[in-house]
Amino acid sequence: MRALADFIMRGRTQAILVVAGGALLPMLFWLSAAAGSLVLLRRGLNDALGILVWALLPAIGWWWFGEPRTLLVLLGALCLALVLRASVSWVKVLLASVPLGVVFGLVLGSQFAEPIEAVAAELQKLMPQVIGSGWEQLSAAEQAQVLGLIVPVLTGLMAALLQIVTLLCLLLGRYWQAALYNPGGFGEEFRALRLPLWMTVPLVAGMLLGPSLGLPMLAPLCSVPLVFAGIALVHGLVAAQRLGRFWLVGLYVTLVLFMQLVYPLLMVLAIVDSLFDFRGRVPRKGSGPANGEG
Repeated sequence: MRALADFIMRGRTQAILVVAGGALLPMLFWLSAAAGSLVLLRRGLNDALGILVWALLPAIGWWWFGEPRTLLVLLGALCLALVLRASVSWVKVLLASVPLGVVFGLVLGSQFAEPIEAVAAELQKLMPQVIGSGWEQLSAAEQAQVLGLIVPVLTGLMAALLQIVTLLCLLLGRYWQAALYNPGGFGEEFRALRLPLWMTVPLVAGMLLGPSLGLPMLAPLCSVPLVFAGIALVHGLVAAQRLGRFWLVGLYVTLVLFMQLVYPLLMVLAIVDSLFDFRGRVPRKGSGPANGEG
C-alpha cells in the first residue's frame, strides 16, 4: 500500500491516473476517494483541484447513469479531508460526518426511493413474525407508526454505510500520508482519538430521541462516530499495554462476525471513555516511539 501511495505522489500524471481510474471502475471508487484525500491533505485544495477534477468527471458520469454513490463518497471524503487539514482533529471530522450522512440519506432517499420502498414492503410483511405476540398488543395507530419508520431507518442505514466508507477512505488517505512523510504519526493520531463529553451527549441524544422527533435516520448516523471512537480506544489500550496485534485482529474479526453485538459494545465503550478517559488512567508498559498502527 505504501508503494501505491508513493506512486500517487510521484507526479501529477500518476495521481490523475489513480484518482480518475478508481472513479471510473465500479468497485474501485474507494481507491479514488482515498487517493484524492491523500493529494488534498498533502497539497491543499488549490494545488489538488487540477487533479481532483479528473476524478469528479467519471463520478458525475456514474450519477448520470443512476449510481450516485461514487460521487457521494468522493465528495464526502474530500470535504472531510478539508476539515482534517484545517483542524488536525479527528473529533471534528467525526462530528462533520454526521451532517454529511444526512446529505447522503437525502440523496439516497431520492435516487433509490423505489428499491427502498420495495424492501420496506417485504419487511412490513415479516414484522408480525419478528415482533411475535407483542405485535397483536399494539394498537392500529402504533402498528402504523412502527411500519412508517421502516423506510427512513433503511435509508439511514444505507447513509450510515456510506458514512463509514467515506471515513475509511479518509483514514486510508491519512495513513498513506503518514507512511510517506511522518512514519508512525497516523497510529499516534488515531489512538489518541477520544470524543469529548460535549460531543457524546448530542450523539447519544440523536440516537435515542431521533425516532420520537420524527428523525429516525439520525440514529444510525450518530452511532458511527461513537463506533470509530470505540475502535480508537481499543487501539489505544492495546498500544499502552503492548498487547500485540492479535487483540486487534480479534476485534475486527468479531466485529465482522458478530456485528450486532460488538457494534453497540464499541458505542458503549466510547460513551464511558468520554466520561472516564481510560487511556489516561491506564499506565503504559514499555517505552519508545509509536510504531505506526500499534
